[in-house]
Amino acid sequence: MKQYVIYTRVSTAEQGKSGLGLEAQKRDIDIFLERFSEVPWEIVGRFKDVQSGGDDSRPELAMALAMSRRTGAELLVSKLDRLSRKVSFIASLIDDPKVKLRVAQMPNADKFQLHIYAALAEQERTFISERTKAALKVAKVAHEKARKEDPSYTKRIGGLRDKTMKRNVAIQEKASAEAAKLMLVIGPLRDAGKTLAEIASTLETMRVQTSRGGRWTAKQVSRVLDRVS
Repeated sequence: MKQYVIYTRVSTAEQGKSGLGLEAQKRDIDIFLERFSEVPWEIVGRFKDVQSGGDDSRPELAMALAMSRRTGAELLVSKLDRLSRKVSFIASLIDDPKVKLRVAQMPNADKFQLHIYAALAEQERTFISERTKAALKVAKVAHEKARKEDPSYTKRIGGLRDKTMKRNVAIQEKASAEAAKLMLVIGPLRDAGKTLAEIASTLETMRVQTSRGGRWTAKQVSRVLDRVS
């Protein structure tokens, strides 16, 4: 009988409490077990960390790996970045003869393909980080220029900054929570191969409201997917 040790991870305590992210991981793993796994199968252990993927010293992951090595069960994760964001750590597990790794979203990937995917994902994160730094640098230059040209600029911005930041955080948290709920419907439709337009049409048929009460479009579905990706 095929055996699995399931490992899931979210990055923050708030996500752990709300289930944000965990539902999507559970959905991916369930799809793998139902459509791609050898049968019969059984789950011999479930482990969950609420911790950053950049930290490889995670207690639940350590227990999951220990059980996988002891029983010979495959370590099953929904996505490779749920296991780790470091290609060096993933490579060490791929090379470990006692660990059998399986990724739900890449059910047929071999060790070589997983290694390549991890390397590309790390490279992409590095590029995004550098792009963010460059954008902040440009914003800082623009801010300094505006401050020099208008002495009252800093005072006006500073007085509104705290309230604006708090309001923006609240808006983002609400949008993320709404997106997580919508993914309970959108996720299965996307996994079934439906186009964005078809998903939008289905949401309209089901009378699922958008955040502003308008009609669903392919673009709005895309924004939901982008928010939870």
